[in-house]
Amino acid sequence: MADSLPADAVLVMAEGPMDWAALRKVMGKRHLLVAQAEDEPERPFREKEKLQKDYDLGFLELEAGPTPIQERMSLALLDAVRTEKLRPGAVVIVIYNGIETREDATTGMDSLSIIRLGEHLELLSAKELKRLATQVPLETLQAVVELATQIGREGREGQPIGTMFVVGDTAKVLKYSQPMNFNPFRGYSAKERDLRNPVVREQIKDIAKLEGGLIIRRDGITVAACMRVEAPERAFNLSMGLGTRHAAASAISKATRAIAVTVSQSTGVVRLFQGGEVVLRIEPMARPLLFGHFHLQAESI
Repeated sequence: MADSLPADAVLVMAEGPMDWAALRKVMGKRHLLVAQAEDEPERPFREKEKLQKDYDLGFLELEAGPTPIQERMSLALLDAVRTEKLRPGAVVIVIYNGIETREDATTGMDSLSIIRLGEHLELLSAKELKRLATQVPLETLQAVVELATQIGREGREGQPIGTMFVVGDTAKVLKYSQPMNFNPFRGYSAKERDLRNPVVREQIKDIAKLEGGLIIRRDGITVAACMRVEAPERAFNLSMGLGTRHAAASAISKATRAIAVTVSQSTGVVRLFQGGEVVLRIEPMARPLLFGHFHLQAESI
């Protein structure tokens, strides 16, 4: 299939031990990417370096956790484009475990998808993503997007939640913000407010139920919650059907250098705004990624 398409790369969503030598033998000289959650911290970094060198693998690291396969696939492909392991218009064959089994059953690779990344990545190329990191580090941005996606997928206590995160350019963002309630982060140390900490992210899921948005510094420290964000900027384009939360996100991202991330209460869709425009759209458990004009479509085989 890789030959007949032709495909630019084969991506393996690895779960558990792999016979890398056998995999490379089957794939021949084709471009081979491997996405593997880092749930084995005891494995030395040098071991992974050796695997990359010996078998010519392109490793894409994913955060460990019970994330649906579609979203892990999207994050892996996004990371591959960002790190220039894939070009924006690439065609990729993805091999993964997509069929749920009993907990005591042996899992393996049982599914295959063809991913077409599209011809254009006009809003954010790999170079633009690196430039974006000078304002909001990718580590912070990834933590916010992953949290927003979890909120969109899971809600809280069985109820759907809509919320907004405004990341970066904090001093200017605060000038356009007014408290709607008490600030649940006031008086806590920076460590206790660091959104990159999984424990803090779980606490934020409860806070996200409250009205208003959350303001995050570029280093991942949560400054305030329950904030009404009202930027005066109105020269932005907003799709029909999007409400006041999305309008506020678009306006603040246009008026400042901040990046706004929204979660739709009705659909769970996550949108990332920069410069007043939607540059990333994630639909949990459906078509996972629309990155500007970067269309990711899966044809399941």
